[in-house]
Amino acid sequence: MSYNLKFSRYNKCSILIDWPSEIDENILNSILNFKTSILNHYSKQNVEVVNTYNSILVIYDVAVENINAEFKRLKSLFKLQDRIEKPEIKIWEIPVCYNEEYGIDLDNLALKKQCSKSEIITLHSKVIYTVFFIGFLPGFLYLGGLDPKLYFNRKSTPNLNIKKGAVAIGGQQTGIYPQNSPGGWHIIGQTPVTLFNVDHNPPCFVKAGDKLKFKSIDKLEFLKLKKRFAKDAFTPKFSSTNA
Repeated sequence: MSYNLKFSRYNKCSILIDWPSEIDENILNSILNFKTSILNHYSKQNVEVVNTYNSILVIYDVAVENINAEFKRLKSLFKLQDRIEKPEIKIWEIPVCYNEEYGIDLDNLALKKQCSKSEIITLHSKVIYTVFFIGFLPGFLYLGGLDPKLYFNRKSTPNLNIKKGAVAIGGQQTGIYPQNSPGGWHIIGQTPVTLFNVDHNPPCFVKAGDKLKFKSIDKLEFLKLKKRFAKDAFTPKFSSTNA
């Protein structure tokens, strides 16, 4: 699928490339293919490429002197992206305990949505989500595919002490807090999985374009897995497929 991209100078050392402002898997695939093209083309240069839902930021190690020539170069690369071999996509299984001790906003969410907690858990855990990008905090996964019945505006007053591993809903998205931090999303559970570890290579085992499914577990299993992950640095189960 072809898109009319917008190329603009972000600052003296970077270029911003925008797709249509939508959360869409076709756009994501286009972004990730183009990201791969750029990294392959500039493999001998120190270039960083950061993506969001509908944009790429290309960061160069030196100032871009001839911006129009660089725009032309990138546009030529974009035309070649369909030649890229489709990458292997992993589908991660992330265990989550939705116990009220960990899902501290689950009662309120059920009340506001006028449904049962078990219905929220079922709706949340039956979907295979897409990892659109990683940001906000290192290892924070922005996941697309949340059931519209679970859409809920973010809190007007953020929680200042959200626990590492908290699984939450904010607006039309769901995600996992990779470390203790403030945040305005509604906490419905917690995973024992560590999503970001600076001692690992890569620090986050999940990448943009991967898939993710939540598996509901009880408190006993949560505590057992938390101990196991902490001790032996296990990563979750996954299956693989082609994009």
